[in-house]
Amino acid sequence: MTILLVGGGGREHALAWRLARDFPGASLVAAPGNPGIARLARCVPTAAHDVAGLVALAQAERATFVVVGPEAPLAAGLVDRLREHGIPAFGPTQAAAQLETSKAFAKQVMREAGVPTAHATRHADAASAKAAARALGAPVVIKASGLAAGKGVIIAQSMAEADAAIDAMLVGGEFGAAGAEILVEAFMSGEELSLFLLTDGTRALPLPAAQDHKRVGEGDTGPNTGGMGAYAPVTIATPEIVRAAIDRVAEPLLAAMRARGTPFTGLLYAGLMLTPDGPKVVEFNCRFGDPETQVVLPLLSANLGEMILAVARGDSLAGVPFPRQHDLAAVGTVVAAAPYPETPRTGMPLVLPADADDLLVFHAGTARDATGTLVVSGGRVATVVGLAPTFAQAQARSTAAAAEVRFDGAFFRRDIGWREAGRAPRRD
Repeated sequence: MTILLVGGGGREHALAWRLARDFPGASLVAAPGNPGIARLARCVPTAAHDVAGLVALAQAERATFVVVGPEAPLAAGLVDRLREHGIPAFGPTQAAAQLETSKAFAKQVMREAGVPTAHATRHADAASAKAAARALGAPVVIKASGLAAGKGVIIAQSMAEADAAIDAMLVGGEFGAAGAEILVEAFMSGEELSLFLLTDGTRALPLPAAQDHKRVGEGDTGPNTGGMGAYAPVTIATPEIVRAAIDRVAEPLLAAMRARGTPFTGLLYAGLMLTPDGPKVVEFNCRFGDPETQVVLPLLSANLGEMILAVARGDSLAGVPFPRQHDLAAVGTVVAAAPYPETPRTGMPLVLPADADDLLVFHAGTARDATGTLVVSGGRVATVVGLAPTFAQAQARSTAAAAEVRFDGAFFRRDIGWREAGRAPRRD
């Protein structure tokens, strides 16, 4: 068996780690990969956005199946092109990936399916957007409709903040084409969950629920980022909550996508708000999330790889039980390079702690320079995941390991999982 993994971030390192465990005899190829992935796979310098190059690589490697990590190649139709050449691929088609690539499209499908979500209107001019914001009142949410690397959402606490966000997107072009159309959305109060759902287009199998931390600063302060850390499982994600999310969100949405002739297969990421009326959708992603993947995959005791292969081949998941998980907690802390989320400084030599039984280190923004030295190459450099029988122990292990990461300008949040810390029993 040969598996081609597309991508080169922390999410893909976690996927490579999982695939290597689930298919120990397989040949794993990553494009482009990173230095951490290189310990598990043969890395090939084909960019994740090079659709033609990736199809050619899959053919040359005689790939048994392809796992697509990032959203960009999904949005560009990589799965469509692979399937045209008879190569099984895990991920949605370009049309189905619109659930992430267009928040306006996702809202329309949710309306059709009766999926609970916040009221929103779509706008391409600033004047109508500002009028809509005033009709809703503050706080109000301003969202770029397209892909903005997790940074295109502003929760405006005043009309002045809303106006500034609208102008930045629609007038200043802060997010380019991704912000050429925006949503003005009613604010939802509650606590957020990230729920990964493995799906064949009809059945949805939930993985352990996680919670991530988007703000750059402790106490959830500062601008949004791609994610500064995550933990799983989340005690408020009870079996009843997960069942409600499947019944009220996943199954109606999948039925609506099938009715459109664009069935969604692969990994559906449901960002949920737990409101007094039950879970409501904040957003959908069409792939594994980052950094949630790094804490969810180590908790699974089931063979996730076999399920991914079944979906890639177009097999049904009917009768497949919900994936089993270890009785462990996982906390992942992202170590970033200042001044992330602004353009970070890169090129600095980097030292990471070693993996251990209770610690996994997933590379993200790392590279090798001409001398072979490990250096910083991006804003989010690595995710250090502590594993332990209790949340408190996992959090302490992750935080301690994050402090062992060494490079000029390194910083991280010390409060990953702070909500859970306030409610988790401390038995350690």
